[in-house]
Amino acid sequence: MSGLFITIEGIECVGKSTNAKFISQYLQKKKIKSHISREPGGTKVGEKIRNILLFENQESISPTAELMLLFAARDSHINEVIKPKLSQGTWVICDRFTDASFAYQGYGRELGFDAVNSIKQMVLKDFEPNLTLLLDAPLHVIKSRRKLNPDDRFESEKDEFFNRIRSGYLEMAKKYKKRIKVIDASRPIKEVQIDIKEQLNELIRL
Repeated sequence: MSGLFITIEGIECVGKSTNAKFISQYLQKKKIKSHISREPGGTKVGEKIRNILLFENQESISPTAELMLLFAARDSHINEVIKPKLSQGTWVICDRFTDASFAYQGYGRELGFDAVNSIKQMVLKDFEPNLTLLLDAPLHVIKSRRKLNPDDRFESEKDEFFNRIRSGYLEMAKKYKKRIKVIDASRPIKEVQIDIKEQLNELIRL
């Protein structure tokens, strides 16, 4: 595959979608074609699952069912969008990917690393991002920027849930140091984007 796969991770409101656009614009200046996507989502099936997971608050969804739905959406996303784009030489920038399942369901919902990893191995096999940017900031910084959405199943969770997720992300970053690069997202956006450019330049030099 001639295109490269970049994922952006982090808890709510750290600037993932903003920086996905920044990355796309930066690659465009370098004459590199890119495609922005998101998870859950990216395909018709994925977007339907996204709506179920985020906004269907009337019915409870167990942590295991939540995990299965996410990987169902991810399987569709990988095979219908990500791999075809990469094979065409397009760089894919994805707002969340499998690391989010480890952080949110493995750590946040406390299903554990092994439960998530077993499904990951079945769906992804050896497919991994070339680079993962983990935008990290403490929850109090996030809350100072904007209120979390009470109608969103995830954003309406308690602080303990988000603190477990952040700890999970940082544990994943220690485990996969070569792929996951932690960026301090509590700083001004221009400083964050300087660090992002440095990581992109490392990829472009490959």
